[in-house]
Amino acid sequence: MPPLSKSLAELAARVAELEAEREMTLRLAQTDSLTGLVNRGAFTSGLCERLEAAREQGGVVALFVIDLDRFKSLNDSLGHHAGDLLLAEIGRRLRDDAAPDELVARLGGDEFAVVSGDPDITRRAERLVNAISQHHLIYGRTIASGGSVGVAAFPRDASDATDLQRYADMALYRAKSCGGRRWHGFDAELHAESERRRTLESELRRAIPAGEIEPWFQPIVDTMTGRFVGVEVLARWRHPDKGLLSPAAFVPMAEELGLIRTIDEAVFESACAHAAPWVREGLIELVSCNVSPRDLLDPGFSRKLIGRLADTDLPATALTVEITETFLLQDMNLARRHIERLASRGVNVALDDFGTGYSNLRALMHLPIQTVKLDRSLIDDVGRDPRVSKLVASMLHAARSLGVRITAEGVEDEGQALFLRSAGCDRMQGFFFARPMPADQMDAMLREAAAPPSPRFAVAG
Repeated sequence: MPPLSKSLAELAARVAELEAEREMTLRLAQTDSLTGLVNRGAFTSGLCERLEAAREQGGVVALFVIDLDRFKSLNDSLGHHAGDLLLAEIGRRLRDDAAPDELVARLGGDEFAVVSGDPDITRRAERLVNAISQHHLIYGRTIASGGSVGVAAFPRDASDATDLQRYADMALYRAKSCGGRRWHGFDAELHAESERRRTLESELRRAIPAGEIEPWFQPIVDTMTGRFVGVEVLARWRHPDKGLLSPAAFVPMAEELGLIRTIDEAVFESACAHAAPWVREGLIELVSCNVSPRDLLDPGFSRKLIGRLADTDLPATALTVEITETFLLQDMNLARRHIERLASRGVNVALDDFGTGYSNLRALMHLPIQTVKLDRSLIDDVGRDPRVSKLVASMLHAARSLGVRITAEGVEDEGQALFLRSAGCDRMQGFFFARPMPADQMDAMLREAAAPPSPRFAVAG
């Protein structure tokens, strides 16, 4: 072969080789390594392409979002490798069950998706539920995981990929809330819920700078004297049309939208402004504030909080920061840095929700935590159910032996208060003493309680 022809042949071979490598790299970048299905990025592109084609040709695009039921339980009991085996098997079944023109993807974790042009959505959804509900043999054990399916369709439910995915997710959540192992389509009820949510989101973004989210206060009572010793800060939204909204109505959305930090900062600043005079005049000793788990995962959280506190008139020694036990499980090292930094500046730290499934006595032994707050779910049956009473008494004894102060939340009747005092609980709060209230009412109550001749609450010995 002449030298020129040989060089051209070698060049062509090299170009073909590079093209094959590029295609392989592109394919790998679009493929989920565990299941061999397309990944989330490729799924999003594929969904948009199918929607565009459907707009031009007048077709239907149905998006089925699939989530396995009790997958975390399997991981915890059999290990992550068993979980991977199950995910790979689910991926194979979905791929084998799919029509040639359908797009099957693993979106991440135990979530999958199927994009289909099948006009019979009911039949296709039932087939998917059946496919993922078949038994699996893993490590010689028969696993019946099951799964839930949510579906939304173009153009009936949504006109673009973003809404289609959001609506399918809403339908999936509804299927799981109904017990799982079933499918649910996006319907008029979910559409109305979506519109309410969209409106609420817009109103929440406006409410924060407008100052509509304000601090409310619930008093904390000394068990032995009945004297008010502190307040817990709680957020309320004074909506111009809907009236007063509790945190349950807006905090989950604020966390999802990344607005919770802005809300926490605004409420904290306002709460300190109201409470600083109460501390200065000796009406209370402490102001207790909850902290979002998302805030706690910020390595700079404690430093930022100390900085914000310095801009208020509230002494550091009067502030108690409430953190949850679940955060200690998520990142003990980060928790330690936050707690030790806060403690070094005189800020108190309370362990909230104590006793709800995981009581971290190790944290109480090794971290400068001054207070534990018994969760209200434990308080409901104290003094009535001997087993609960014995459990709470033992928890109080354990915390007290470590030199930690105990506050009980959710005290609603005198029987609970009597039991908690006899068991050695230091402080209490709940509807038996007072419901959460705005700053002006809290101010009046504190001043009335401080005036002679008698304390607000006392339990007869």
